[in-house]
Amino acid sequence: MNIAKIDLNLLIYLDVLLREKNVTRSASQLNITQPAMSNGLKRLRNLFNDPILVRTSDGMVPTERSRALAPVIRKILLELEEALQGEEEFNEKHSQRVFRIMASDYAASTLLPSLLRKINEIAPNVTIDIMTPSDVTFHDVEAGKIDMAINRFDELPQSFHQKTIWRDSFSCLLSAESPYVAEFNLDTYLSSKHVWVSKTGFGVGVGMDPKDVQKLGWVDEALARLGKHRDIKVFTRNYHVAMQLAYEDGLIATLPTKAAMLHKDDHKYTIVPPPFDIPDIELKMIWSPLLHHDASHIWFRQLVIEAAEQG
Repeated sequence: MNIAKIDLNLLIYLDVLLREKNVTRSASQLNITQPAMSNGLKRLRNLFNDPILVRTSDGMVPTERSRALAPVIRKILLELEEALQGEEEFNEKHSQRVFRIMASDYAASTLLPSLLRKINEIAPNVTIDIMTPSDVTFHDVEAGKIDMAINRFDELPQSFHQKTIWRDSFSCLLSAESPYVAEFNLDTYLSSKHVWVSKTGFGVGVGMDPKDVQKLGWVDEALARLGKHRDIKVFTRNYHVAMQLAYEDGLIATLPTKAAMLHKDDHKYTIVPPPFDIPDIELKMIWSPLLHHDASHIWFRQLVIEAAEQG
């Protein structure tokens, strides 16, 4: 194969096709017509003497040859993009950039107010588009469709860049009128009813099973190590709902401390340490290697870190 005769656009086509596994979606991402994308796939098949994508009952599936090519092509394109980008500067004062962020409501409530104050001060025309974990997939982040995801993550693809924003302990939020306030210990904690709240990762959530301790998360795993379990009355994926239920229904909400402290000045609530040890959690931001060297993205990542330090 004579590399001088290869149309480099075909490598871009191949990269997108192997990520999307769909001709129509690939055409949309590259802003070309579907027939043009189909013709690109035909040329790729001729170039590599390989089907590239094969239609199966599960949709279009990459061949062994194309799966082997995928990381090589991605590395070449990333290095080329970095080399061509140069030292472009970002003028935040006049920028009208829209930054799309996937954030759990824990991250949105505790971090984003401080971030927005900084943006209003130094980049008044920049816009933030906040999306929920259910709106986004890892693929969206990898493809650069989402600028950043901010959440607690159990596992991450190795291709992502990541940075820990902060570590947070846990606190118990309960009504100031709760009978357990005067004597809050493990026995009273276990005799109460609780609201469970959590949402990590991406995609649509699934129903919870109170008996499946491993899926219940940090609080219940810590209790399980003591041979104990709590009586969960309500499962929710929204921290504000959990806080409201703690007051209105007398439930105990065991939350990351920064979330609980949103009510530190509200006389209706009491915030106390858990009567058992729970490991700290990490809030992380992750982003695509496609955006890693982008000047505006570098500026924004630094702004997030500064907001976390001040928040």
